[in-house]
Amino acid sequence: MPSSTCEAGAPDGVVELALRLGDNALILGQRLGEWAGHGPVLEEDIALTNVALDLLGQARLWLALAGRREGQGRDEDDLAYFRDQAAFRNCLLVEQPNGDYADTTLRQFFFDTWHVALLNALARSRDAEVAAVADKARAEAAYHVRRSAGWVVRLGDGTAESRARMVAALARLWPFTGELFEEDEADRTLAAAGIAPLPGSLRAGWQAEVERVFAEATLEIPASCWMHSGGRRGVHTEHMGYLLAEMQSLARAHPGATW
Repeated sequence: MPSSTCEAGAPDGVVELALRLGDNALILGQRLGEWAGHGPVLEEDIALTNVALDLLGQARLWLALAGRREGQGRDEDDLAYFRDQAAFRNCLLVEQPNGDYADTTLRQFFFDTWHVALLNALARSRDAEVAAVADKARAEAAYHVRRSAGWVVRLGDGTAESRARMVAALARLWPFTGELFEEDEADRTLAAAGIAPLPGSLRAGWQAEVERVFAEATLEIPASCWMHSGGRRGVHTEHMGYLLAEMQSLARAHPGATW
């Protein structure tokens, strides 16, 4: 049976895990929210907004868990709106600009494919709270990946214009995928305690699924290249500061305000 208590050294690891997962969902949800009212067709405008809302709901659960476990009296709102850039632990992929619809679609597909595999593993966590949040989130993530994979195929195997845009998006975004599988001491501690999988253990399944969808989309995985890194350590791209300024401005201008 999963336990809500952890072995020595694990509580800090659970906080780090929850922050990473919560920040990924929060920042990607914020990015997708930028499409509201600007989607290419009405159905997609609504669909993107719904995915963004799913991710924000997941972010709230993970950040609330992080706040409870760190014991510093911070809730999910404190963690979302009153941390500075260096305190965020999201991967660099999710903070990349929306670009055109090919960029947004491919960014989502890379994230969704990884996210489903991770949540399925976390749903078997020995930590009851981690398992509960993951189990709730994975049904939404399964829908997200079906949707984004379908769009990768439609655009990759569509018109000459849509294919060209997907190829360009692939060149821009592929170098941000390697960070999803990086491992550090927190990951190893969590894996040893049976709380979370080692990120590297998800790589083969992720790549196999990407290759399967790319074959249908007539796209090819790029040759090995240098991969960006740093987001999970709080080292972000220049895009992150602008995103946070927009996301946090109201809360910081009126701290403690209520509707």
